[in-house]
Amino acid sequence: MNVFQISGGRQLVGTVDVGGSKNTALAIMSAVVLAPGKTVLTNVPNLSDTRIKANLLERFGAHVVWDGNTLEIDCSEMYQGEADEESVRAIRTSFYLLGPLMARIGHVTLPAPGGCKIGARPVDFHIKGLRALGADVALNGGEYVVSTKGLRGAEIYLDFPSAGATQHLMSTAVLAQGVTIIKNAAIEPEVTALASFLNRMGARVEGAGTSTITIMGVEKLNACEFRIPADRMQAGTYLLAGAITGGDVTVRGILPEEQTAVVNKLREAGADVDEGPDWVRASVSKRLKGINVKTMPHPGFPTDMQQPMAAVLCLAEGTSVVEETIYESRIGHIQELNRMGANIRSQGRTAMIEGVNGLRGAIVEASDLRAGAALVLAGLAAKGETTVKNIHFIDRGYEAFEKTLAELGAKIQRVHAPDLDGSMSNVDSE
Repeated sequence: MNVFQISGGRQLVGTVDVGGSKNTALAIMSAVVLAPGKTVLTNVPNLSDTRIKANLLERFGAHVVWDGNTLEIDCSEMYQGEADEESVRAIRTSFYLLGPLMARIGHVTLPAPGGCKIGARPVDFHIKGLRALGADVALNGGEYVVSTKGLRGAEIYLDFPSAGATQHLMSTAVLAQGVTIIKNAAIEPEVTALASFLNRMGARVEGAGTSTITIMGVEKLNACEFRIPADRMQAGTYLLAGAITGGDVTVRGILPEEQTAVVNKLREAGADVDEGPDWVRASVSKRLKGINVKTMPHPGFPTDMQQPMAAVLCLAEGTSVVEETIYESRIGHIQELNRMGANIRSQGRTAMIEGVNGLRGAIVEASDLRAGAALVLAGLAAKGETTVKNIHFIDRGYEAFEKTLAELGAKIQRVHAPDLDGSMSNVDSE
């Protein structure tokens, strides 16, 4: 087992060049199958998730070549391959291949998706939308079987503005005959980035970034080149890492407006935050104060930042209340933070955090990606040594996490610790 070993108590100071967005890359990697030819994606985060997705594409006929953070995907010949069940269940976005592959080759069979067990995350919105577009969808023995004799435009209303469903249905509809309108669509930046990619290929998508997206179907798409934009969750995590250590961290290469919710909460807690055209700087010179945080769809406070923010608030003066409204089970960090000396009580989806004067190092275990990030942040601020287990979760969302933190002044290393084999967690991958 590989673990992170952290010697806490060091201020983080410096600048981070933020890498490409994992969630955007995964959505675009589903959409590349729509166009024959070689698509070149740059600034792709080289993570376990993106590597798994690339391997899955190869199962359906794509030819994939990695070169650092550049990914070439040749989809000249796509076919119904035999999907690796372990890979499909490892990442939830594997499910987003259903619609685009069906639009390209007419029929697809895929095992049901997996994902971090942070909530129910049903696929009902996806299925309802695919059927509205003219797909036949069946669940047989744990596998989804979809086919179509021809996709047609439709008006689709999402009961919840799901980013995943919006991306999936938008990608599927670009080759449908006629006009598709998605109402109550997600307005996340990742949706806007996917629309830009689709339009680069020749699609006609309008309204991305608003709650109503209109797609005029086209007959064919063309391969293209596209740069993956910066990862706003990665940027937020490094800002919070600076804050929890009383440091001074600048994240660069981002759109500051994508950090508005995190920045506003940092300011409310007492951090000093400056912004430029493509950077945000957060510094903390005095103890932060407790605040209330409620996760919401974009532009609200992102659910992916809830757990790292909770770690920061463990050391804030007074009481903080953190309410999770998106995923009902995103609480895997609470017990582990309490193991480090935090004072957190949970009631349903709400965590009440009484700020403490300090955290202490401990052996803790990540239960999902963002819980793992929260535990690393806590370890950076804790007195003594912290060991974080199950770091394969963290590797799914942060490329060279320990290297970047070390460059900011953290004392953290990845080590092999066979004596710690035997996880307490049975949580699946995100």
